[in-house]
Amino acid sequence: MNQLPLTAAGAERLKVELNELKKVKRPAVIDAIATAREHGDLKENAEYHAAKEQQAFIEGRIKELESAVSNSQIIDVTKLNQSGRVVFGCTVDLINVETEAEVSYQVVGDIEADISFNRIAISSPIARALIGKEVGEDVVVEAPAGIKEYEITNVHYI
Repeated sequence: MNQLPLTAAGAERLKVELNELKKVKRPAVIDAIATAREHGDLKENAEYHAAKEQQAFIEGRIKELESAVSNSQIIDVTKLNQSGRVVFGCTVDLINVETEAEVSYQVVGDIEADISFNRIAISSPIARALIGKEVGEDVVVEAPAGIKEYEITNVHYI
């Protein structure tokens, strides 16, 4: 099986989430199911069905996280050759050539990607366009929203 890339910080975040799911949320939903069962008829018990649905979600997420952590290649970006090139795990500062808006993205593994924290998946169009480029280079990104052009202003290995 192919190993999936994962940053050291991302692996730690996934382990923390896994621990919370197993030690906090799983027992809480089990208690909620037990309480809902005490209310009688399960066919028309909305609390019971909601708790069972939540349990299925939690168990699915636990399996997904366990699989991701066990099948991952953890890469510590601070120990990479800091050549100024965009590589997996680095943070890239960009300027949109058209609007001159500045943005920073960290290139991470698919499971740890979260655009609200400016972490983009290695498989995303912008990450694929950035990999291998250096500071000062222009990058053309063919995204679903259209073609965008960025200039790389800095690369951080943090």
